Amino acid sequence: MKIKVIYWVCTSLLFLFEGVMPAFTGTSELALEGIRHLGYPEYFGAHLAIMKVLGSIAIMLPMIKGRLKEWAYAGLFFDFLWAFISHGFVDGFGNAQTLFVLVPVAIWIGSYATYHQLQKAD
Repeated sequence: MKIKVIYWVCTSLLFLFEGVMPAFTGTSELALEGIRHLGYPEYFGAHLAIMKVLGSIAIMLPMIKGRLKEWAYAGLFFDFLWAFISHGFVDGFGNAQTLFVLVPVAIWIGSYATYHQLQKAD
């Protein structure tokens, strides 16, 4: 029961921050400024928002299993990895904004690890 609670808390947080928020703010001026700040073209923000929304939906829905869910987890992990690297090179690796990316990584680890524990229990 404890594993299931941790899984749903972490997965719901991922869905809120990586699925719901980009759906509403992915093309906002603040989001576009962040994309420009990192040196990426503006259209990259819309593509990234779409992929985050689709990936977090795939992670959130219990009927999606197997490879599709694994690819969704991988996509979010690479999103976090490249966000960390991009912020690190632009703002410095000791910068608070760069280090903040590690918060969703911790949530991702919680969701991913407990997902596999629940799969083994079934």
